[in-house]
Amino acid sequence: MRSDDTIFATASGHGRAAVCIVRISGPQSWTILNTLGGSVPEPRRAAVRILREPGSGEPLDQALILWMPGPRSFTGEDQAELHIHGGLATRAAVLKVLGTIPDCRPAEAGEFTRRAFLNGRMDLSQVEGLADVIDAETEAQRRQAMLQLEGRLGDTAERWREEILQALALLEASLDFSDEGDVPEDLEADILQRLDRLHVEIGRALANRSGERLREGFTVVLAGPPNAGKSTLLNALARRDVAIVSPIAGTTRDVIEVHCDLGGLPVVVVDTAGLRESGDLIEQEGVSRARARAQDADLVLWLVPPEGEETDPPAARRLLRVGTKADVSRDRDDCDLVISASTGEGLADLITALEHEAETALGQGDALLTRERHRRALERAHHSLAAGRALLETGGPIELAAEEARLASRAVGEITGRVDVEDVLDRLFSSFCIGK
Repeated sequence: MRSDDTIFATASGHGRAAVCIVRISGPQSWTILNTLGGSVPEPRRAAVRILREPGSGEPLDQALILWMPGPRSFTGEDQAELHIHGGLATRAAVLKVLGTIPDCRPAEAGEFTRRAFLNGRMDLSQVEGLADVIDAETEAQRRQAMLQLEGRLGDTAERWREEILQALALLEASLDFSDEGDVPEDLEADILQRLDRLHVEIGRALANRSGERLREGFTVVLAGPPNAGKSTLLNALARRDVAIVSPIAGTTRDVIEVHCDLGGLPVVVVDTAGLRESGDLIEQEGVSRARARAQDADLVLWLVPPEGEETDPPAARRLLRVGTKADVSRDRDDCDLVISASTGEGLADLITALEHEAETALGQGDALLTRERHRRALERAHHSLAAGRALLETGGPIELAAEEARLASRAVGEITGRVDVEDVLDRLFSSFCIGK
């Protein structure tokens, strides 16, 4: 991807619509507005213009246009927007004209956000937060994504990185300038206290895994013997027919997933094959997949019909016994809940229980870490901080302790995309009167 050319793309949904937004970014933005619209409005003030084809002067559309000079724009570059009518032909005509302008080309996937990152308008964690805002399906996911987009994780990671770099500067000073009068005698104790505090804070963030799980959703597997009512319950929770319901045992042979919003939390409900011994190879594979999904699920609803052969539930992290077909029999002392998916009896209680289970596991979008990438980076930083502390406590080589601090700062910097180790020099020479 080049950053010295001008890119354009539609920033609104595809298909017929009332308005289509065309976003332009790069050095040609002002020229494009002036060429197509005849004149450029004041920065950040919308104006109505007749867009015309540059060669013939033929009108393309009556549009609302915006001019946003850099660096005060989303990408940090000169940027423009064309709010045109959303007809397919109008959109195609405008995009065709933009494609004929020299040094102006269609944007690649994610290129506007990439330029925003490269120009310092966003850090990596904010870029990921923006992606999560777009993909959010529930209120808790939206809330978590907005916190990250606003810089909650990035600001915290940058503070950690600054403190680690400060400790590294002190280690370098202790190592290379120990004979200077400006270097305090109790420097190593100060460094150790800083590393201790950082080690505890990062460890606390690593202990909370709810952010990553919230992005993926709380997984609930419906399991039970054939004809226990799993597919009927799935359809009832999804409020539409997503699974075939049949009195014939073994109808469901593969895994069916439905994404639900329960109490603002993402819940993935999984219908599986009935668990039983079978000579059918396809059904055997379905049963094998059902057991595997149950073992990995956050919660297994073990559906128990009022009649039929008793079957042992699969291995699971957490399991609730749910009696089905309450319209046939309500006397189920061996079950946690009794429902009838066909009549709706007990479904409200079941949904309340699922919401409680999901909220307990996922929280409400207040976790700091939301991706495996964040966790891996902080795990490396946590390990390096522990190693550096151990070296200082045991009187080990300060050079090795400084290297561990350097590794920790680089690992934390990966979260936001800042991994410039030259920053330590700024702190080193600004903190001490070295080089008199």
